[in-house]
Amino acid sequence: MSEPIFSLWVYLAATPLAGLTLTLIAYLAGFAIYERARFHPLANPVPIAVAIVVAVLAATRTDYRTYFDGAQFVHFLLGPAVVGLAVPLAREWPRVRRLALPIAGALAAGSAVAALSAVGIAWALGASAETLASIAPKSVTAPIAMGIAEAIGGVPALAAVFAVTTGVVGAVAGKYVLDACRVDAWPARGFALGLAAHGIGTARAFQVSGEAGAFAGLAF
Repeated sequence: MSEPIFSLWVYLAATPLAGLTLTLIAYLAGFAIYERARFHPLANPVPIAVAIVVAVLAATRTDYRTYFDGAQFVHFLLGPAVVGLAVPLAREWPRVRRLALPIAGALAAGSAVAALSAVGIAWALGASAETLASIAPKSVTAPIAMGIAEAIGGVPALAAVFAVTTGVVGAVAGKYVLDACRVDAWPARGFALGLAAHGIGTARAFQVSGEAGAFAGLAF
């Protein structure tokens, strides 16, 4: 990077608008690639956007705190976005009430398996106690995972990495796993994605079916 351009970036990076703009442009670029790939799960826009942001921050030698000072507005909007999932869920509420018992059982079983399997595998591989506490809440959305990890002795930053990675892997591989298991019903497919891959899986479910998205939001 030439010195004038680098100096300009240093100036712009000090403003809150820079991090926000970079985040939005990176995601739009990732989504454009996703569209061109006809929404193929392997072209999920989240890892593409993350790669773009990391590349820009590394190339411009911008520290993460400076970037996040601007990007935190998007982080703040995660809360209202989660609350907004209640809207499509309300349309499916009569069916949810009829299926309350199997939904509750699936939620309890899925949550337990998600946490225990991750902790068990990590323990078998010799992970430290801090790492085990950080990976346990991997199947909930990153902000909540960070809070849980901190409360039980984990590392919040590491918990965020595990949570985001879980969401991306679930959104990418979920279709193939569910197809292999011959799970065809949209409510079941959506619920599984929301339970295993939290917000990123829920977003993927909405892209393929509104019905699947509603049940993914319920599990999430």
